[in-house]
Amino acid sequence: MIKVYRSAIVSASADRVWKLVRDFNGLPKWHPAIATSEIEGGLPADRVGCVRRFTRRSDGGLLREQLLSLADDTRTLTYNILISPMPVANYLAGMRFTPITMGGSTFAEWWAVFDVTSGPPQVTADGIGDNVFVVGFAAINKLLGR
Repeated sequence: MIKVYRSAIVSASADRVWKLVRDFNGLPKWHPAIATSEIEGGLPADRVGCVRRFTRRSDGGLLREQLLSLADDTRTLTYNILISPMPVANYLAGMRFTPITMGGSTFAEWWAVFDVTSGPPQVTADGIGDNVFVVGFAAINKLLGR
C-alpha cells in the first residue's frame, strides 16, 4: 500500500477554503486539471454517498469518486475512487483544513492510500502528490489567497 501526503498554507480563512472545497462537485471551479464534473443521480453535492463523475482536462480521462464523509465542524472530507484511468486500486483519500490563528490563513492537508496496479509505484505516488494535491492547493491559493 502506498501513502501520499501533502500539506500547504493557503492565504485565506479556513471557512472560505472549506466553503469552496466542501462542494464535492466543485472541482472544475478550483482544480485546473479538471474539465467537467457532475453528481450522479441528481443528489446534493454534500450528501455522503454521492458519486461525482468528472473528466480530466489533459486527456478526457473519466474518474468516479464517492464521498464517504464530510464534517463541517472539523472541515474534513474523505472519498474513494470507484473508476480511474490511473493505475490505482483501493484508493482512499481525505482532506482537512485547519485555521491558523495568526494571520487568518489555513493549514491544508490532502492524503491518500492506495495500491498501484501497474508501473513504478513511486511514479504514480509522485504524480498524485504533485500533479493533483500540490497543483490543487496552489490553485486554491491563487483563487482565494490574498
